[in-house]
Amino acid sequence: MSAPAAVVFDLDGTLIDSLPDIVFSFRAAFEDLGLPAPAEAEVRALIGRPLEEMAAAFTGDGDADGAGSGTVAAVCAAYRRIYPRHFTERTRPFPGVTTVLATLRRRGVATAVATTKRTEMAVHLVQALGLDGYLDHVQGTDAIPHKPAPDVVHAALAALGRPGAWMVGDTVSDLQAGRAAGLKTYAVSWGTHDATRLASAEPDVLEPDLWRLLDVAT
Repeated sequence: MSAPAAVVFDLDGTLIDSLPDIVFSFRAAFEDLGLPAPAEAEVRALIGRPLEEMAAAFTGDGDADGAGSGTVAAVCAAYRRIYPRHFTERTRPFPGVTTVLATLRRRGVATAVATTKRTEMAVHLVQALGLDGYLDHVQGTDAIPHKPAPDVVHAALAALGRPGAWMVGDTVSDLQAGRAAGLKTYAVSWGTHDATRLASAEPDVLEPDLWRLLDVAT
């Protein structure tokens, strides 16, 4: 009998409640440069997008690819200095996450993260929160297209060496990336996008938490 197919998870807003530390660090990056900090609600609405795109939305200089020495690049550099100093102050796994991950692995399901974060930072965060023992691979977005492109999902599955079954995420981009990778999609509404917005992406499953994943993924 072949092994069960893998489940790929987004990280921020899906497995971990990290939005407070991300929002704080992002706003602090603007303040560090003497720029007006965007409102918390405006920042939260963009979480899940590449950092350069988030910064470009509030600088107006159009340097969304992060190249050059523009304001976007400066904001991103400041964020990458600040975030590692604060990334576990309030960030915690969502309730039940470790139980769900442990149960999946006990049932022979391979588990991976596919995140917009850079791999080095994502691995550091997963380790700091004690989740590394529950995941088979952590894949960041390094020099490959960002979600909703499926590249980071494909990279995670390639590292696992198994076919994928489900992509689990808290944003429309996660769901689009999973679908583009040929996976079923499980939307969890405790993160960035609410249930109404997630429903617009027509996920196969939409739940407030991860518990139903144990029924559908094994």
